[in-house]
Amino acid sequence: MIIGIAGTIGAGKGTVVDFLVKEKGFTHVSARMIWTRELEARGLPVNRDSMTKLANELRAEHGPAYFMEQALSVKSDNSSVVIESVRTVGEVELLRRNGGVLLAVDADQKVRFERITKRGSSLDDVTFEDFIRQEETEMKNDDPAKQNISKVMQMADFVIDNVGSVSELEERVEAFLDRYKDKSQ
Repeated sequence: MIIGIAGTIGAGKGTVVDFLVKEKGFTHVSARMIWTRELEARGLPVNRDSMTKLANELRAEHGPAYFMEQALSVKSDNSSVVIESVRTVGEVELLRRNGGVLLAVDADQKVRFERITKRGSSLDDVTFEDFIRQEETEMKNDDPAKQNISKVMQMADFVIDNVGSVSELEERVEAFLDRYKDKSQ
């Protein structure tokens, strides 16, 4: 099974991935890992703005599905993989051409800001105003090489509104798996 994860900043994508890896045996492929390696190789700061700029440049150079191409290259024939996170329409299209399904995760903006503040990542060390600015940058774009999370989430096969507990989120992921396990092989 191939699952692409999309969602807003701090919505719970990582929590979904952790559940799929620990409880269901999925292999995790992360955009953050791919972009971080490239930023470090170029001697650039590792932060959300640099990551977004680099990802957009690489997509412009190699095509809007560049990340998904890299992510799918690690899947073996019999493994289940979760790809975090899908950010362009081209990535969704390539995911689907390879038999994958798209799961989107969202939550209230203030709740998401509280979550990123608590997780303490250097990528998320921002003010609420910066958080809103970053989100606006990622949400909509007419350039196919740039992030368009709003459109990607509209294309999702299943959307989870993550407003409850972790166990409630896991129950929703189970419902998603029950519904789509036979459609993505």
